Amino acid sequence: MTPSSTKFIPNQLNFGSLKGRKVIANFTGGKITSNAGIILLAELDRKLQITSRFAKCFQDHRDSAYIDYSVYKLLAQRVYGIVLGYEDVNDHDKLRYDPALAIALAKLNFIESTPDILAGKSTINRLEYCPETIINQKLSRYHKIEADSQAIEKAFVEIFLSSYKKPPREIILDMDVTDDQVHGNQEGAFFNPYYKGVCYAPLYIFCGHHLLVAKLRSSNVDPAAEALPELQRIIGLIREKWQDTQIIIRGDSAYSREDIMKWCEDEPRIDYILAMGTNNQLQIRASDVLEKAKADYEIRLEPVTKLMESLFSPDEELSEAKKLVPESTWYRSMSYKTQTSWSRSRRVVTKVSYGCHGSQMRHVVTSLPASKITPSLLYTDKYCPRGEMENRIKEQQLDLFADRTSTQTFDSNQLRLWLSSMAYVLMQAFRQNCLSKTSFAKATVGTIRLSFLKLGARITISCRRILIAIATACPYQNILGIAYSRIQALTDSG
Repeated sequence: MTPSSTKFIPNQLNFGSLKGRKVIANFTGGKITSNAGIILLAELDRKLQITSRFAKCFQDHRDSAYIDYSVYKLLAQRVYGIVLGYEDVNDHDKLRYDPALAIALAKLNFIESTPDILAGKSTINRLEYCPETIINQKLSRYHKIEADSQAIEKAFVEIFLSSYKKPPREIILDMDVTDDQVHGNQEGAFFNPYYKGVCYAPLYIFCGHHLLVAKLRSSNVDPAAEALPELQRIIGLIREKWQDTQIIIRGDSAYSREDIMKWCEDEPRIDYILAMGTNNQLQIRASDVLEKAKADYEIRLEPVTKLMESLFSPDEELSEAKKLVPESTWYRSMSYKTQTSWSRSRRVVTKVSYGCHGSQMRHVVTSLPASKITPSLLYTDKYCPRGEMENRIKEQQLDLFADRTSTQTFDSNQLRLWLSSMAYVLMQAFRQNCLSKTSFAKATVGTIRLSFLKLGARITISCRRILIAIATACPYQNILGIAYSRIQALTDSG
């Protein structure tokens, strides 16, 4: 027989003595939390109306007479849990007792005898899980909360637009795909030989640190599948507010497709910078640049080699001399057209590098003319920063559990991806509004969580106030003060 959970809990834990004093621990600390910073984030959320906007994208078919937790409360509790590092719905059976989260959700219960004041796993599960056998959620007994996918996708773009005080002169939209490994019989998951596993292949579109698209896809589709429709959708929403903003589409070689490039060329104030694979024709046309890069490297290598020969005997290994000389990099801009797949000639910028490991060649196709930007600046200043998007995807998956797509149905896993994305949008709003021009202005989501949300505090409730006594040793009190004053200066979006 399994013993009860409280039967063997000792009243006191004795850890010996320290300088003549006994070290004792017990469980009489009262209302203590390790998540005190969520109250600050919830205040920002209230001002910017982020989770409440997403809550409007859900239709609630429940009988209001029997509802204890609105869709907004369920959604906010789930998103706040992800932000705090609780990846699973099951975590909320413990998290529901957290007083800081209860204050953040305005659900604090003042009656000590009823501490379970937040929704448990079963209640929250009704928000995000819908079996594939249910066709009409309004008639379902247990799953009456229905997500409007189009409204959710639109909300991401609207929050991005509202984060700017005035239309920017130029924005860059980065597209990329990643793998989301699954370990069960999830609907729509397939084995992908490139990622070497059974997975999903979600499509992401970011603008800097702002998330605009998180589209779950099966991994047996083309990497560029749905990219153009998503671009057309979000750019259409952007154009409703920002008619004169220059938009640059950026991506790796998976997106250098005729339909994407032609659409960008036909639209006003839209350009693209896309990587493309090499071929024999491009290599031949860049052969003279390669020879120049090789000659330049060998000229700079010669005095280093002579110096090494003068210092070491001929029998010693002198190949390390090549590693001391930086590789030689040259750029070439050319007009190029494929034999069949492209409808017109386009500008291709080639980067040629020659060094100790031999030659390397990279290509970028762009609609930006040479009169506006030189080949070297186009590659280094415009294309290479695309790699920063990889860090945003890492934040999504490693810090906010975007790869926690473990339910059976595809739609439920898409909703889980959106919940993680909502958490990212909220954390980005905190980074932008509260941490700009501080040492944490470019901090990752994980660093922000550990520094400003996972704060230990004792919560004391009296007749006239609720005191949240944060630990005296809190290391970033000055920046917390800055964040608080900035939140108070914001006007309510609603």
